[in-house]
Amino acid sequence: MSATWTISAARDALRKGEISATDLTMSCLTAIDAGDALNAFVHKTPELALAQARAADARLKGGDAPSLCGIPLGIKDLFCIKDVPTQAASNILRGFRPQYDSTVTSKLFDAGAVCLGKLNMDEFAMGSSNESSCYGPAVNPWKVDARRLTPGGSSGGSAAAVAADLCLGATGTDTGGSIRQPAAYCGITGIKPTYGRVSRYGIIAYASSLDQAGPMTKSVRDAAIMLGAMAGHDPKDSTSADIPVPDFEAALTGDIRGKKIGIPREYRMDGLSGDIAALWDKGADMLRAAGAEVVDISLPHTKYALPTYYIIAPAEASSNLARYDGVRYGHRAALSAGDGITEMYEKTRAEGFGPETQRRIMVGTYVLSAGFYDAYYNRARRVRALIKRDFEAAFAAGVDCILAPATPTAAFGLGEQGTADPVEMYLNDVFTITLNLAGLPGVCVPMGLDSKGLPLGLQLIGRAWGEADLLNHAYVLEKSAGFVAKAEKWW
Repeated sequence: MSATWTISAARDALRKGEISATDLTMSCLTAIDAGDALNAFVHKTPELALAQARAADARLKGGDAPSLCGIPLGIKDLFCIKDVPTQAASNILRGFRPQYDSTVTSKLFDAGAVCLGKLNMDEFAMGSSNESSCYGPAVNPWKVDARRLTPGGSSGGSAAAVAADLCLGATGTDTGGSIRQPAAYCGITGIKPTYGRVSRYGIIAYASSLDQAGPMTKSVRDAAIMLGAMAGHDPKDSTSADIPVPDFEAALTGDIRGKKIGIPREYRMDGLSGDIAALWDKGADMLRAAGAEVVDISLPHTKYALPTYYIIAPAEASSNLARYDGVRYGHRAALSAGDGITEMYEKTRAEGFGPETQRRIMVGTYVLSAGFYDAYYNRARRVRALIKRDFEAAFAAGVDCILAPATPTAAFGLGEQGTADPVEMYLNDVFTITLNLAGLPGVCVPMGLDSKGLPLGLQLIGRAWGEADLLNHAYVLEKSAGFVAKAEKWW
């Protein structure tokens, strides 16, 4: 038995009785223990996993096998699971055990999935390298020299765990690229759905108008299967869309003849590595060879996306994180004689939040303050509308999908970026944040290796609610590339 199965292959083998969910789960638990050097899993749940696996075996034996029955998954530490530690990788939530499941995990468990444990991430999903985690950084399983590489962020633990075959798939969240960027760095597939496609209930909030959950998997087909289980209307989430969920897997026909693919000229910017630029051109050629028409398009407000995002996201974070005050749950600082409630708030938040989270809270509080609200926050909201309008114009002109880089470079070494200037780290999000601002779906597909032997990915951007068509384009790209990412095991 091996943890190297894809979701689709394991699903079929489980239904045929060729393997058991219990044995498959045991192989994953063994792999997780052997992979401690990656620091991907931060809370292991072997007892829960084996109980769910035995229940899955009973369902399989009885002929009741939903889409993910017996499939072992990792869950990002942002999703609430009843009685399982859920910290959002922050000291301020140390000891918090929710008394309910998030809608996403509830739907996954209803579909028969097995929970292996909670995965590492940037604190409150604020980061692009997994270095702001209170657990320490997750480590990319890819290695080309003595350096430890980032798996990306914020869903770094999810990407590392899937790439290292510690689990068959994982949940991630994407506020500004936190599924797609780590997927590119680790050589896996990750999709950020349309805002509202997947419920946010029970997911610890970062920026509520941008956050969206999605799957991180070993293939496009696996992403389609997992997204089908995660998606759907949820009355507990007021932003959840009440629209039907297509059969995403059935949409993988591999036929994109007559489709029009847009190449945004504004994405050819300074800092884009030569390897990725060449891969981008190669990806366009692959789609053209599959029968699609490739056209140049303009997204003129792209240059304003990064500053717009880093006003809106911190502003919403400032509001969402105000609730962590040492009163209701989580960490409370020890107080000195004479300390009052103000001192308790100050000490608790100073001890509980890491430097990057504190930085974003302060930025957000500043742009929402009297005298600056109109100059910064309201202006950013107006620019966000213009960015969304750019995409709408492209799709209205007949473009079916947009092909772009997912990251400006391959994975970099831990500690190599952003230590002196956080803006340097923020630049990693330059190709991904536009989708979050516009609420559109995007998928990252692994395409090959750079000149140093590190994985590279491209992203496809689709119409709102067009995940089925988007995944089919990704499927064509995946098949054309023929790239199977396998890191040489060093951990």
